[in-house]
Amino acid sequence: MSASIDILIDTATSNDLKEIAQHVKEGKRITDEECLLLFEKGSLAFVGGLANFIREKLHGDKTYFNRNFHIEPTNVCVFSCKFCSYSRLYAHKEEGWELSIDQMLDIVKSYDGKPITEVHIVGGVHPKMNMAYFIELIQKIHAHRPDLHVKGFTAVELDYMFRKAKVSTEEGMRQLNEAGLQSLPGGGAEIFHPDIRKIIAADKVTGDGWLAIHEAAHNLGMNTNATMLYGHIEKYEHRIDHMRRLRDLQDKTGGFNTFIPLKFRNGGNDMSDVPESTITEDMRLYAIARIYMDNFPHLKAYWPMLGRQNAQLSLSFGVNDIDGTIDDSTKIYSMAGSEEQTPTMSTEELVTLIRQVKRQPIERDTVYNEIKDYSNEEVFA
Repeated sequence: MSASIDILIDTATSNDLKEIAQHVKEGKRITDEECLLLFEKGSLAFVGGLANFIREKLHGDKTYFNRNFHIEPTNVCVFSCKFCSYSRLYAHKEEGWELSIDQMLDIVKSYDGKPITEVHIVGGVHPKMNMAYFIELIQKIHAHRPDLHVKGFTAVELDYMFRKAKVSTEEGMRQLNEAGLQSLPGGGAEIFHPDIRKIIAADKVTGDGWLAIHEAAHNLGMNTNATMLYGHIEKYEHRIDHMRRLRDLQDKTGGFNTFIPLKFRNGGNDMSDVPESTITEDMRLYAIARIYMDNFPHLKAYWPMLGRQNAQLSLSFGVNDIDGTIDDSTKIYSMAGSEEQTPTMSTEELVTLIRQVKRQPIERDTVYNEIKDYSNEEVFA
């Protein structure tokens, strides 16, 4: 591994890039200016090699996945984000769906007896699905299946819940945590920079508000994830600003599990005129994120969004997690024209996907405790 990075140092096309590679070898943090240089001047092979060095230093060939399913309570939403293909405005709610607590519990019960470790609950912001409603849902899920980890609600959903309930961020998080909410997904982050946010998502929680909610969760001992929506109207500087704010909060709390870049998809939304990023740009973004986000233990590629083959490719560009089985229970990206229109993979398929690129498949739980090493497993449950 050290030999490969020495080659990158020796063959760097400029002294500045050579210095960045030397910093990576020595485990030093790169600056915003160096990150911008990687975006502007770093070749795909160069940034990919650096990212793979970091990935293998941290995790070797281990590639994580989990057995999970999604519950999407509603796609009815009070917000109108330009990039969203999923939600339907509350004024046009007849075009959407709204699940009752009993219907959502029926989804949970359909997995009884199956080795699922996590339920992931996210959806639109529905004015009638308030904080008390979701506290009741969480409590009933826990009563039925106490071993199931409940990960739920983007900061956008939480901000609306807390404001409607007239509670502080800290009090709202405390009540949900006491009800049984164990971790937060990373959605709703989009791009933090106000110049971009006011164009693509003007009416939802600000970047500072998103960060405050995750900090409150971390202070309660909850782990959370972080995302960034890329490949639309943002510039490199906006990506770096976004990642720096996350890196700074991680320095302060250590509460983030993983960083998840999310590729903008232009199907069926108000930004359909914006071309999508190329697979080359996708891989460069993953690689540079792995280099810059030095205090995030994991980098995840969400396979339903990228597609299976591209998710495999990302494992050579710093990624060490490809999410979970999902079981065809999410519509957020399929409705936007993602690669996977029926996003489900069996454990065997996920393991095979990882093995095909000579990586080591490891089933994990939500907070990255290792459950099973499938490196030599021949029979799947």
